[in-house]
Amino acid sequence: MQEALVVQQPPAALAPAAELLLLFHGVGSSPENLVPLARALAVQRPGSWVVCVRSPHRSDFGSGWQWFSVQGITETDRPARVVAAMPAFLRTVASWQHEAGVNPASTTLIGFSQGAIMSLEATQQGVSPAGRVMAIAGRFALAPRQAPANTQFHLLHGEQDHVMPIELAVEAQAQLVALGAQSTLDRFPGLAHGIDARVIESLQRRLASQMSVARTDARVSP
Repeated sequence: MQEALVVQQPPAALAPAAELLLLFHGVGSSPENLVPLARALAVQRPGSWVVCVRSPHRSDFGSGWQWFSVQGITETDRPARVVAAMPAFLRTVASWQHEAGVNPASTTLIGFSQGAIMSLEATQQGVSPAGRVMAIAGRFALAPRQAPANTQFHLLHGEQDHVMPIELAVEAQAQLVALGAQSTLDRFPGLAHGIDARVIESLQRRLASQMSVARTDARVSP
């Protein structure tokens, strides 16, 4: 808990909180890197907790933090690394839910890169810990195996991402829809492995909307 940055905490007079937004950074990064995004979301979400969470382990690359090592990682061993890191991730989510006084239905996980991997895979562990997962430049460690009835998925991905190619998001979206998930995919022409103003606008728009049916690709213009 002490490793996180609380960007917005509702006044005690507004208890219980309307919702909890947890932001998870990428490997080799830190909570500070997501503070601008968190502030942009907090402006539109009064009464909500908005927290940037720090990964628990020092990065193998000399700076920042990580949930699991990516040194020598392959398609074969990535799932096992995610599985090993998942209990700590789920405990972190549960701790902040307890702190904010919200349930999973009122929790949104917003992950970038490795943070997106952990957020997406958290929905595949039985009972989903969140009502909404927003994955930026991320992927599933394995193809999605289940579509939690009470979880919405929003995938956001740059079309020029060479770290996690856009095809990973396209495949995940198709698989989620086939499973019956409530899911969207926003694609950003010209964007590499990062976050720009279009991504922030899309996140704000998705947070403001309540989906009732699954959707396919929703292309976002530059």
